[in-house]
Amino acid sequence: MIGQQRHRVVVIGAGFGGKYATRALRKAPADVTVVNGTNHHVFEPLIYQVATGVLSPGEVATPVRELFRRQPNTETLLGWVTDVDVDNRTVTATAPGGLPYQVPYDTLIVAAGTTQSYFGNDRFAEHTISLKSVDDAVELRSRILTAFEMAELETDPAAAARWLTFVIVGAGPTGVELAGQIAEIAHRTLPGEYRRIDPAQARIVLIDAVDRILPTFTPGSSAAATERLRRIGVEVRVGARVTDVDAAGVELAGGERIDAMTRVWSAGVAAPPLAARIAEATGAPVDRTGRIRVEPDLTVPGHPEIFVVGDLASMDGLPGVAQVSIQGGTYAGRTIRRRLTGRPAGKPFHYFDKGNIATVSRFSAVADLRGLRLSGLAGWLLWLGVHWAYLPKGRNRASSLVRWAVAFLGSGRPERAVTARQAGLPSTQRGDLRPPASHNSPHEQHSSTTW
Repeated sequence: MIGQQRHRVVVIGAGFGGKYATRALRKAPADVTVVNGTNHHVFEPLIYQVATGVLSPGEVATPVRELFRRQPNTETLLGWVTDVDVDNRTVTATAPGGLPYQVPYDTLIVAAGTTQSYFGNDRFAEHTISLKSVDDAVELRSRILTAFEMAELETDPAAAARWLTFVIVGAGPTGVELAGQIAEIAHRTLPGEYRRIDPAQARIVLIDAVDRILPTFTPGSSAAATERLRRIGVEVRVGARVTDVDAAGVELAGGERIDAMTRVWSAGVAAPPLAARIAEATGAPVDRTGRIRVEPDLTVPGHPEIFVVGDLASMDGLPGVAQVSIQGGTYAGRTIRRRLTGRPAGKPFHYFDKGNIATVSRFSAVADLRGLRLSGLAGWLLWLGVHWAYLPKGRNRASSLVRWAVAFLGSGRPERAVTARQAGLPSTQRGDLRPPASHNSPHEQHSSTTW
């Protein structure tokens, strides 16, 4: 049991910001408590590869307790933080099953991340799937693969075409990477496996309201990515605004409708409800997406004991990318350690932009690196090396290399299993997979042998 006589630091969230903040506190004279809604840290830049059958969930999700196993001043608690009492300095969380509990703090680090934004059209969430968690990725993988199975069963060509149409709304890195991988599944992995449909006839539509894909990249990189996507069969629709979404498709401004049974939303982010609670309790200003505006040292105005890092922090137009979370979390942890050891305050937080990288398809990526622009194979090799190096554990790196070899050097997908529950089979159909027992043999009738 961690003693409570020392300074208490509570970290909300175990994403990149929370992980690196906690690691920066490993030698601090403090007791650290990490509260996270799941038992794992997610390597989000590769989560789309779980959704497209390249990697397993275990390659991108590392148990939080394992991350901090060798950090004796740190404990981990499972639960979603729902409120912060800034006067009494406690956070309230809810564990699975609805069990509430409170954790006191002397210093708080808020690294709760963001949620999906539907730009005031929250009803869109009912008919789309986002890609923010391992659960989302596994669900989306099921929908993609099941869509081809359902198309195979259809006798109506129009109905089959709806199943074979995939719409991705939002052409940032996630949307681009996802569109490219679905195209590769349709054109490289599945052809020859079906008898009634041609998977290569699948329609993949990437939609964004802005005038180019990857808008945070240079125009040259955006153009290169667009050209590559179109070459592998992705329909790129920029300057197209989605006005409605239903269970069978999307509608665009101007009245055009695209029928699609698989609809993915990757456009925009918003702050979670916790941000509004903290802003209300502290009087902190928020930006238009609800993110908390912070001081140059990443603290909440008037509350130097509360740090906000990562996607939830709004300052000087910082982008919502992993490097901001990594650097912000490290800065907050080191600042707290300096305070506790009596050293003077450090310099204000300064984000060092290392550049942007996005993969488009097999052996093709674009990279903008502080004046250097790479595309094609050179960009892809850089993408591969950077992401491999940042994977949290050695075993993740080793197994990922094997799966990348299967998917990229070959044409297979290591992860294509869809469970009966994911496929939507009624419980009466997935409860017992044994062949019918013979009424002539009591032994067979009561046998527990499956096949």
